[in-house]
Amino acid sequence: MATDDINLSSMPGRYAGALFELAADQGQTEQVETDLSTFQSLLEESTDLKRLIASPVFASEEQGRALGAICEKAGIGTLTTNFLRVIAKNRRLFAIPQMISAFKALAANARGEVTASVTTAQALTDEQIAELKEALSQSVGKNVQLDISIDPSILGGLIVKIGSRMVDSSLRTKLSAIRAGLKGAA
Repeated sequence: MATDDINLSSMPGRYAGALFELAADQGQTEQVETDLSTFQSLLEESTDLKRLIASPVFASEEQGRALGAICEKAGIGTLTTNFLRVIAKNRRLFAIPQMISAFKALAANARGEVTASVTTAQALTDEQIAELKEALSQSVGKNVQLDISIDPSILGGLIVKIGSRMVDSSLRTKLSAIRAGLKGAA
């Protein structure tokens, strides 16, 4: 399996790989991916959940019970809930963000997709997003999904990262290169 940005030998990669195989065997890959996205959203929104995940103060049993209740309330499926409980029991919850990313990369790879992280200075229009998707798809030869973030500090242009490849055409980088060139000429 050609996985440009998935390190299956890392601890998060091994857990994600095991969950992916289990989900694929049960025909639940799409459901687990949705559940993990839901959990990721909850994690991003809640400082209490972040604390529960990261703090070694909580016993693994407490974490498991809390995660079970959270998953039930959020409508997260049994397979994903059990996975989160196993991670809690094994004291690996601190790595759940990396596990989620690795699982999503495995699922996308299985669908023949690749995800491009795109950073822009301002929001892109639907037309610009479609053009960027098309250009990137032609470049990599796969269907490209975009993960777009906005960072006004880049001033303009784009930073695109696909796997281990990155193209930085941001205005901030270009200005820094000009500044460095001018310092060298002085």
